[in-house]
Amino acid sequence: MASRPGSLARAFFLLVEMNGRDMIFSQRNCRLFRASVLALAMMTATTGLSGCATLDTMLEWVGFGSGSGPETPEALAMEGMTDFNRGKYSAALKRFVEIKDRFPFSEMSLLAELKAADSNYYMDKFSDAKTLYEEFEANHPTNEAVPYVLFQIGMCYYSQIGTHDRDPGNAQNAVQAFGRLNRSFPHSPYFVEASARIQAAKDFLAQHEFSVATFYVRTDEDSQAQGRLEYLLANYPQSSVSPQATELLAQLKSGKGIEKTWRRFVPTISLPDWQSFTSAFGILPPSSAGETGGGGKP
Repeated sequence: MASRPGSLARAFFLLVEMNGRDMIFSQRNCRLFRASVLALAMMTATTGLSGCATLDTMLEWVGFGSGSGPETPEALAMEGMTDFNRGKYSAALKRFVEIKDRFPFSEMSLLAELKAADSNYYMDKFSDAKTLYEEFEANHPTNEAVPYVLFQIGMCYYSQIGTHDRDPGNAQNAVQAFGRLNRSFPHSPYFVEASARIQAAKDFLAQHEFSVATFYVRTDEDSQAQGRLEYLLANYPQSSVSPQATELLAQLKSGKGIEKTWRRFVPTISLPDWQSFTSAFGILPPSSAGETGGGGKP
C-alpha cells in the first residue's frame, strides 16, 4: 500500500532532517517536535496524501503506533533498572531476561546478565542467582564486575547457612568462595567484608563441631568427642567456642570423667554477626567496623 510521499510527507522528512542536525533536544523542543510530527501524521491520514507506509513511519518515529513501546534494549534496560531500584525484582527480572533473549549481542546484554542474577538474589532464589553469577564469570572473566560477582557467589552460600544441626556445607562453600575472591583480588573493595564473613562462617562451623562433640559425650562416645574437639581447636582456634572446647577436651583427657552439667557446655549456637569480626579479629579498627564496600545482604 506504499505510495510516493506527497507534500506533507516531504514536510515531515524535512522536519526530521532539520531537527536531526542537533541530536540534543530540550524537553520542550522534543514535545514540540513530537506534536508537530503527530499533527502532520493526522493530516496525512485524513487527506490521504500519502500511503500507509509513510504514516506508519511518522507514527513510529514519535513513539506511537504498532512500533511504540519498550522495544529497544536500552528502553527495556531502563524499565528493568527502574523496577529493580524500587524493589520490584520479579518485574525487573522479566525485563532483563527479555534483553538476554531478544538482544543477546547488544551492549545492554551484559547489564542484563548481571542484574538478572541480582534480581534472583534479592528474591532469595540463591541457587538460581549463583548459577547466573557463575555464568557471568565464565562468559566475561576479565570484566571489571568479576570481583563483585565472586562476592555475590559467596553471599549465595552464606545466606543459606542454617542452624548448627544442619548440613554445614553452605558455610564451608561460603568460606571457599570468599577465600577465592580475596586470593584473586586482594585489593578489591570487597576484601574486608569477605574476610569478616569468612570468620563468621568459620565460627559457625566451629559451633557445629562443638555441638557434635557434646552429642558424643552425652552418648558416652568419648573418643569420638575428643577427635571432634581436637579438629575444632586445630582448624578454628579463634572461634567463640574455643575456650569451652579446650575445657571439655581437658576433662576428657584427664580420665576423671565429665561433669553432667551440660548447660554450660551447650552454648546458643548461631551464625554470628559478621560485623563483630571486623574489630574482634583486627580486620578493621573498632571505629571503622561495619564500613565496608560489600554489595550483598547484611
